[in-house]
Amino acid sequence: MELFGASLALPDFPRVKSLQGIGTSDVHQYAQILADRFDYRNTFYDREPRFDVTNSPGEAFELYDFVISSEVLEHVVPPVETAFRNVYRLLKPHGVLVFTVPYSTELSTAEHFPDLHEYGLTRLGDRLVLVNRTREGAVQIFENPVFHLAASGPALEMREFSETSLKDLLAATGFTDVRIYAEDYPPFGIVHAEPWSLPLVARKGDFAFGRQPVREMAEEYRSLKQEIRRIGSSFWFRLGHKLGLV
Repeated sequence: MELFGASLALPDFPRVKSLQGIGTSDVHQYAQILADRFDYRNTFYDREPRFDVTNSPGEAFELYDFVISSEVLEHVVPPVETAFRNVYRLLKPHGVLVFTVPYSTELSTAEHFPDLHEYGLTRLGDRLVLVNRTREGAVQIFENPVFHLAASGPALEMREFSETSLKDLLAATGFTDVRIYAEDYPPFGIVHAEPWSLPLVARKGDFAFGRQPVREMAEEYRSLKQEIRRIGSSFWFRLGHKLGLV
């Protein structure tokens, strides 16, 4: 919807290599298809190719048509505003952020470690605790930290967003259009069990297609039409059609 203005399953995406995108720890099942269709690169925080969304390089600013972030932004160190500002800078003027995070229907985000600075995990008795030294030198101890299961091991939950605070944060960052995809779409297997933690989209500017993507899509469409004509004129296709097999 956000790239082409129409509902398409990933295997049906056209090949438009002039569209650039970056993923942050995307799973292989869709990262592989995106890399085949677009100028897309998947990245990771803890292994190559490395990318830290809280410290993105200046040469990457306004480089991407889309950024994908699935279950990542609840794990970045505070202040989380830094990560959102960097994502905004990565996008072209018409670019779009597509992301998911766990969020509640509460009024505000629950920031678990707002003064996080120098920290580590240790065990006290039979419990795992997080010990933090703030910038001012105060020592804090947090019991029962929450972890999410990730491909490379447990990931520490830094916060639980709220829907309201997410919208406010995206608007304050500069995103002009924020949408929550709450609609079910059974043909694609999309049926939401709960009215929270739904996919979000934040657009930097108005939807736009550059000349090069339009040209690539037109060329792909012409090639497809030629292939359909070629198949339709074959003896076996005409025979199958006559027998009611196609």
